[in-house]
Amino acid sequence: MAKKAETLVEELAKPIIEEKGLELVDVEYKKEGENWVLRIFIDQEDGVSLENCQEISRMLSEQLDIDDPIANSYLLEVSSPGIDRPLKTEKDYKRFSGRLIDISTYAPINGQRKLTGELLGLKDDNIEIRIDGDEILVPLDKVSQTRLAIEF
Repeated sequence: MAKKAETLVEELAKPIIEEKGLELVDVEYKKEGENWVLRIFIDQEDGVSLENCQEISRMLSEQLDIDDPIANSYLLEVSSPGIDRPLKTEKDYKRFSGRLIDISTYAPINGQRKLTGELLGLKDDNIEIRIDGDEILVPLDKVSQTRLAIEF
């Protein structure tokens, strides 16, 4: 049910968000305690402001009320994806090439399920990263999540 709701909301939200020159990064719909929460993550090259989030929240709330793609009640949250934003699209992998990323996999790659390295890009159906000078290809179908690493 949650994945279907996320897909429906993504189709509804994307044109609204793009109309404002922003990018839809991710949609989450999950139960937290007694409440369902619908989270929309937006971004742009220079980052997003509180005003961006408020405007998208208002516009999206109006459209969700009209289309009503989710049967039960929920809390709507619109925010930035944060400094550890997920990488989901080919555009993300190009944009953040050269940055440090964290990859979580379903099965071990070189004996590890969590890898951190410099993103070199996408190559065929693989994420290409550099770890300690070695270039490694991580098959996309083995990846559960890729995020920008938090650098201190």
